[in-house]
Amino acid sequence: MHCLQKKVKRPRRGEANHIPDIPTGETSDNLEDERLSLLTEVKKRNNRAVIKNKMDKTFSLRRQEIVAKESGVEEVKERWPALFTVDEINAEFMRITTVPLQPRFLASLDKHHSKLIEIIRNKGGAVREKTRDVLKVLDQSLDVSLRRECLLKCLILYLGEDVQKLIKEFLVGEKDDAESELQQCTMAVFVVREEEDPLQPPRDVGIIIEGVEVLNELPSVAHGCALLFGKNLSYPGELKHTFDALQKIFMEIEPKKMTRRVCSLSVKL
Repeated sequence: MHCLQKKVKRPRRGEANHIPDIPTGETSDNLEDERLSLLTEVKKRNNRAVIKNKMDKTFSLRRQEIVAKESGVEEVKERWPALFTVDEINAEFMRITTVPLQPRFLASLDKHHSKLIEIIRNKGGAVREKTRDVLKVLDQSLDVSLRRECLLKCLILYLGEDVQKLIKEFLVGEKDDAESELQQCTMAVFVVREEEDPLQPPRDVGIIIEGVEVLNELPSVAHGCALLFGKNLSYPGELKHTFDALQKIFMEIEPKKMTRRVCSLSVKL
């Protein structure tokens, strides 16, 4: 709400609270009609171009609702179901930041992989102890998706945070316990495995926000983390260093403003 008050700097494009002006020639009523039309269009198959056009057009209305009204995820999902698809998460992130979400996220993980793992291997004490098992998995696999997953876990541990706060892993037989735990989550990537062998690909990967499952059947944990990052331009305090590193180092968004811990890592990289 503060961003709409007088004498307060309006957040710019690229900032989490950015609200663009209504397009020239449009009105709030016209955009609401487009929103209602979108509810029908998302039910049609092979309709990506039409949906994208209408989502582009209604961007200002949507940002007004999400930022100024601070709508919850259930309400947003009901009013803007297209916003909970992989295509539109990527498109919306581009509208807000002008940065391509998944391509940059994944490419940057690969770019920094060797150096970051070297830094982590050279670290002693608690970091070495906590990353030992993850690094064992990394050393046994050439699978790109699994190596990215291991890198993300090592990054979290290196920054002194808890992997389980972001990536929640369950076995297929733990479905009931998983559902109960995930309903309490503010945000997380969930991973369902057939067996405890970490070298085997997950059966399912998805995203939970405010206890609501917003995506599933994602290709990998890294894809899940990228899309979760794209859905949350503000992040929880318990993962502040991890998300700060993802934003400033990996996504290169506002890189001059880092926490001291992340800045130290950035210098080493």
